[in-house]
Amino acid sequence: MPPHGGYFDVPKLKTEIKALEYEMEGKDFWDDQEHAKKISQRASQLREETEKWDEMEEDVSVALDLAEEAEAAGDNSLEDDLKKNYEKLNKKFNKFEFFLLFSGKYDRRDVIMAIHAGTGGTEAQDWAEMLLRMYLRFAEKMDFKVKIISESRGGETGIKSVTLHISGNYAYGYLRSENGVHRLVRISPFDAEKMRHTSFALVEVIPDMGEVEEIKIDPKDLRIDTFLSGGHGGQSVQTTYSAVRITHLPTKIVVTCQNERSQTQNKETAMKILKSRLHVLEEARHEEEKQKLRGDYTSAEWGNQIRSYVLHPYKMVKDHRTKYETSDAEGVLDGELIPFMENYLRWKKSK
Repeated sequence: MPPHGGYFDVPKLKTEIKALEYEMEGKDFWDDQEHAKKISQRASQLREETEKWDEMEEDVSVALDLAEEAEAAGDNSLEDDLKKNYEKLNKKFNKFEFFLLFSGKYDRRDVIMAIHAGTGGTEAQDWAEMLLRMYLRFAEKMDFKVKIISESRGGETGIKSVTLHISGNYAYGYLRSENGVHRLVRISPFDAEKMRHTSFALVEVIPDMGEVEEIKIDPKDLRIDTFLSGGHGGQSVQTTYSAVRITHLPTKIVVTCQNERSQTQNKETAMKILKSRLHVLEEARHEEEKQKLRGDYTSAEWGNQIRSYVLHPYKMVKDHRTKYETSDAEGVLDGELIPFMENYLRWKKSK
């Protein structure tokens, strides 16, 4: 049983629950719908967590009492009950142990994920869409909610790029393992000669920082373009200049949002994403400076692939950071990503 302290400080979490419940009882609580929703979700999430740990503690207590009773009485007939209790506790603890790996600063936050096809036209665009489907299937299995913020379709098939907002318990904790270049090797369905092709796609994963107060942006550093939306939302979206593209000139970061009907709403969403990306960029710079001072700095290159998906001449998916691999390529592409995520979190914790 993990101690009450550190990341899963249960008494501290219960104190936070009481504070949130007190706020929720306020008569003006629902005046700000967005804020109220976040507070309610946070309270629900914390209740679920603390109830699980309380239940685990109770099970441990019962098992210890039974063991003491058997030892005191010298009763071997309780051995089967002790074994069943041990197996039950071990199964539960293995499940809960995964959550102990969520020690990152932003692991509880929602996610902004972008998928970009690499060079290679139709091949790469089809691979980007395969990755999109993989993450949508994973989100479905986890009961996460997904909202498409912007999408650029390929000329023939697939996608050039897509940006998603993914919300759920520990969404960033799970999905931060996916940040990087993904490589696919297969017999191309678009090649009449059935040649083997290699395709690349870049997946960007950043935590949704919400309103980042400390990030101040000079309006002079922004170029804001509006255009006809080609995304979801019905005909009225596609016949108005509701889509917004914001370019942050100093960093060349570009954020596009086209899922809302209102240009104002799209601009607000794009600005939130831009601030999140700038915040993460600033933290990455600070971390690089710390590593340089410690003498163990290694530059991060987007070109470094994190995972390979081989569908021919054999089937294998291998993570190049953790060395974890599986031959169940179809399962992985259908959203079975937990083993990769768990191995990544263990790898990060060991570094």
